[in-house]
Amino acid sequence: MTQSFDAIVVGAGQAGPSLAGRLAAAGMKVAIIERKLFGGTCVNTGCMPTKTLVASAYAAHLARRGADYGVSITSPIAIDMKRVKARADTVSTNARTNLETWLRGMDGLTVIEGHARFEGPDTIRVGNELLKASRIFLNVGGRASIPDMPGVDTVSYLTNRSILQLETLPRHLVVVGGSYIGLEFAQMYRRFGAQVTVVEKGPRLIAREDEDVSEAIRDILTAEGITVRTNATCIGFKPHADGVAVDVDCTSGEPVVVGSHVLLAVGRRPNTDDLGLDKAGVQVDARGTIVVDDTLATSVPGIWALGDCNGRGAFTHTAYNDYEIVTANLLDGASRRVSDRLLGYALYIDPPLGRVGMTETEARKTGRELLVSKRPMTRVGRAIEKDETKGFMKIVADADTKQILGAAILGTGGDEAIHGILDMMNAGANYPTLQWAVPIHPTVSELIPTVLGDLKPPG
Repeated sequence: MTQSFDAIVVGAGQAGPSLAGRLAAAGMKVAIIERKLFGGTCVNTGCMPTKTLVASAYAAHLARRGADYGVSITSPIAIDMKRVKARADTVSTNARTNLETWLRGMDGLTVIEGHARFEGPDTIRVGNELLKASRIFLNVGGRASIPDMPGVDTVSYLTNRSILQLETLPRHLVVVGGSYIGLEFAQMYRRFGAQVTVVEKGPRLIAREDEDVSEAIRDILTAEGITVRTNATCIGFKPHADGVAVDVDCTSGEPVVVGSHVLLAVGRRPNTDDLGLDKAGVQVDARGTIVVDDTLATSVPGIWALGDCNGRGAFTHTAYNDYEIVTANLLDGASRRVSDRLLGYALYIDPPLGRVGMTETEARKTGRELLVSKRPMTRVGRAIEKDETKGFMKIVADADTKQILGAAILGTGGDEAIHGILDMMNAGANYPTLQWAVPIHPTVSELIPTVLGDLKPPG
């Protein structure tokens, strides 16, 4: 038996539910298919649980620093990992339950649980059911990529998903991968009390950022007792009596690191290998990413791909913006495009890194005449008052057009303060407009006009 719909949404991650709701509100008969956990990566294994854990780790860190603020804590700080995990689980469970309840109560929407596979360009099978629709939207997300490194299949390892199930503290956590996900877990578990080593194949951490940002983040982590091993040219794994032996073969230091636990954080891959995309004729690239155009349409008319599976953004907010683009074009007569999107993101170590637009390195490659300004957080009143003065603020602008090209705020509140710049860039305003704003004191954001006033040609 075949059920017919006006639209089918595959995946209940960040884009899928809102998309289903908008289509149903427009009078369409809609089905949404979810094979496991409603809410996708963000709710279940990404933003919500990890930032809840980051908050617990920050509380532990601040408690240890109580004396710096004149607060006497007479007993040693103890971490109850079961309670830490339970708190993160509660946050995720509540969000997932609320989302599922909302979807199941929606008029015009049918919720189907199971594994969706294409039978043709307009037909999807879920178990014994066949579903047909002229419009199909894929929001299937991604998962941790397991590297093809020697010995990886001979040892036990953790991913960003499985590490969330730990109820005991690792003795020594070895994080393979010195980028965003790996660094967040590294600092988090160090603050919980584990010994932590970060192993990165490249010459520095988070290589997509400017070198000064990368080095400042390394300094922040090492100051907390995290060992960072870069230039790890021959990473491999072997079972060891104390856990896992990780070959690093770095230019300095011991060639092998033995950890009780190993976290693999070397990238993500799309969940597209078991959808039967070939039966629909949907084009994918060598990594399995669904190829889309600037409106998120795939190679097959009537099929769109949103979120992590389309390779056009690996963030919750870009997935949601994908939904906004698709519905604006489909229902509102708009002509919105992914290429119009101004990318901002954050690294949630403490202090956080807020980023928008080009790095200074990227801006230099454009050949433009640049203006650059940088201010250490030691010269930001709010940071001094909080005694959290690590990091800096940096803005890059075009000397001719006066447009802000990009910014980095590595420091307390940096993930929020960056929006003052992001919003102005979205509005197309030049930097003198923001320079003459009158921000609130005492905040981190109040220094943005000051930083803009110090813009100079780079030395």
